Amino acid sequence: MENIETIIPMPRIGDKAPEFNAVTTQGNIQFPTDYLGKWIILFSHPADFTPVCTSEFMTFANMQAEFAAVNTQLVGLSIDGLYSHIAWLRTIKEKIEFNGMKDIEVTFPLIEDISMEIAKKYGMIQPGESTTKAVRAVFFIDPKGVIRAMIYYPLSLGRNFNEIKRVIVALQTADAYSVATPANWNPGDDVIVPTAGSCGVARDRMETKVEGVTCYDWFFCTKKLSIDQVNNPPKVK
Repeated sequence: MENIETIIPMPRIGDKAPEFNAVTTQGNIQFPTDYLGKWIILFSHPADFTPVCTSEFMTFANMQAEFAAVNTQLVGLSIDGLYSHIAWLRTIKEKIEFNGMKDIEVTFPLIEDISMEIAKKYGMIQPGESTTKAVRAVFFIDPKGVIRAMIYYPLSLGRNFNEIKRVIVALQTADAYSVATPANWNPGDDVIVPTAGSCGVARDRMETKVEGVTCYDWFFCTKKLSIDQVNNPPKVK
């Protein structure tokens, strides 16, 4: 009888992050349970000892304190073994210099996934790109273990780390203040007030002036949100 490979549906925004136990460079982890209460960036790499991956790991490690400051845990994944991971991270610290960074020590977990089981759960194996390497996926997971955003890059394209941090901060800001963030939003820029849900609210918006809120039409209203407010949001229940 012909073997039929099990088809695993790709995770979607709003799904619970698929659970797994894994061996990592920082010990065993139970994911995402070990990090509940924190935001998580789970990101995959094609392989150890590759130049683009090396540049990315150095950048993530260099920015680790910035992510920690916004309550975010970094977790990496590569389809290589633990000892390969350890040797690669030691090489990064001892030999590699990039963009002014050197002597970089990676202290966040890097998952061993030789079986590709975890990578398949998260749709990181995309046969049109490679059947043996994970694409450069990034999953943004909230403190309740729910996937809130995803970005996929091909093997050849290094990630924009300012954008990765911007996504985390924008998601946190939207949750904290019940707003949306417009195109090219950065902390300190105006945010978008939710669209009016009724004719009465739409009319009131156009007829009533609210301090700090600008309505260009009933469906498009913005308001000020300072960098201090973004950096010190109210706690989301």
